[in-house]
Amino acid sequence: MRRGGGISIIGVIYLLIGVAVAGFRGYLVDWTVIGNVIEGILAVLVWPVVLLGVDLHGLIP
Repeated sequence: MRRGGGISIIGVIYLLIGVAVAGFRGYLVDWTVIGNVIEGILAVLVWPVVLLGVDLHGLIP
């Protein structure tokens, strides 16, 4: 029997790691500017790229 929709435990772990990485790299600060909000969300979603050294700061004007 298959469970309904929702997010898997792997998805939750991925997002938690993303939040931690984004926080440590300084992407989760100053949420008053829309560009910073977009950078923060993007950093959480693509955290492996951030760990490889790609700088997302200034990506969104």
